[in-house]
Amino acid sequence: MASKVEQLIPRPKDGGSSVDYGEKEHLLGTGRHECEEFSLLAAILPFLFPAFGGLQYGYDIGATSCATLSLQSSTMSGISWYDLSSVDVGLITSGSLYGALIGSLLAFNVADFLGRRRELVLSSIMYLIGALVTAFAPSFALLVTGRFIYGVGIGLAMHAAPVYIAETSPSQIRGQLISLKELFIVLGMLGGYTVGSLLVDTFSGWRYMYGIITPVPVIMGVGMLWLPSSPRWILLKAIQGKEDTSALRDTAITCLCRLRGSVADATAPQTVDEILSELSQLDEQEEATIAELFQGKCLKALIIGGGLIAFQQITGQPSVLYYAPTIFQTAGFSAASDATKVSIILGLLKLILTGVAVLLIDRLGRRPLLLGGVSGMVISLFFLGSYYTYLNVSAVAVAALLVYVGCYQLSFGPVGWLMISEVFPLRLRGRGLSIVGLVNFGANALVTFAFSPLKELVGAGILFFVFGVIGAFALIFIFFIIPETKGLSLEEIEAKL
Repeated sequence: MASKVEQLIPRPKDGGSSVDYGEKEHLLGTGRHECEEFSLLAAILPFLFPAFGGLQYGYDIGATSCATLSLQSSTMSGISWYDLSSVDVGLITSGSLYGALIGSLLAFNVADFLGRRRELVLSSIMYLIGALVTAFAPSFALLVTGRFIYGVGIGLAMHAAPVYIAETSPSQIRGQLISLKELFIVLGMLGGYTVGSLLVDTFSGWRYMYGIITPVPVIMGVGMLWLPSSPRWILLKAIQGKEDTSALRDTAITCLCRLRGSVADATAPQTVDEILSELSQLDEQEEATIAELFQGKCLKALIIGGGLIAFQQITGQPSVLYYAPTIFQTAGFSAASDATKVSIILGLLKLILTGVAVLLIDRLGRRPLLLGGVSGMVISLFFLGSYYTYLNVSAVAVAALLVYVGCYQLSFGPVGWLMISEVFPLRLRGRGLSIVGLVNFGANALVTFAFSPLKELVGAGILFFVFGVIGAFALIFIFFIIPETKGLSLEEIEAKL
């Protein structure tokens, strides 16, 4: 199939090739993309608008924790159906989670057809509709429907945003930019907690909590319509012969120039030709089949991405945060009587530590952050287990909680989504990430709903010990399975697997 690519790449006048196809291992294995030319200003918007998808996901988490309190108030909810059962509250809080699962399934079928940019536009539409339906819901059924629609937007955004950022970012700052998306999720959570705490005592405050976010999906959608498509997605269509290959190559060059700024105008054609050559050598010409998702490099990528995301969820982060107000209360903090204030404290910590991770991830690499951060999580979990079984020292519990949250934000938080956006082969990236998204939201649902009955059965202390053991297995998984991808182009990472 090399001839198809050769037709796209201009030949030198002496008849040679602009890319020597016999040097596959040299090109892909020695870091040929050492210094991509780009303008930092031009690289900001291709990150910012997709990152708004993560911001809205985080905001939903924070705002919902306060909205459920407002909804159940007989005097301040402004509704006649405020007397909600625990099942009703569970449907409200998890409605977006179920929608995200459907969004991930939807992405599996349409992501590669739509492309990353249009998938994010669709996500912004779902966010906007979901927020409006929720905010103006006249009944419980429509409220849950709005939460579900919003969740579809989450599933699409969490699938497409890391892919678009990874495929359009210069390799030198790719890790920082994708990790900044995690920072936007945390920033959204902090914003949701803050807005919720300010409006929780307002009449019909829950409507304002859900409605105040509506300008963001509008900005996101308009921004994504303005941004160019991913050049790598365009080149994938080119080598698969879906459209006129020469025209697609020219379109990819134009898109890359917009993404890198005027400083890359001279080098963009060469960069596009190099990507084309590498995609050809990596056997990307044929359209992917479902069976290929569980073979070869994609199977390795599924193990890496699915394993990281599963461990991210089942090492107990939702459960640890659930116990945060109680731990602060036992330590005598005045803010402990108000769960929303405790959440703001933890949100600030998460924001600061995620910022630190962003600064370190392209310097230290992915593996050191994962190994160091998860080690801290394991130690913290064992201390929390000890506190709830025999070590009744509240200061130890508070310290363990803070260390756990901080270490999570240095490791699983930013690195998990970064790695899954890097390791999948291009033609399988859309479907591969949708499967990992299903693992993410499915594991989240499992931990969320299984925690309470397990706590009643074995006690909180034993449960935290179990999370610690799972964290130890995660360390083994990271040490032996997870590759280092710092500084490599996406094609070099694919060749390395």
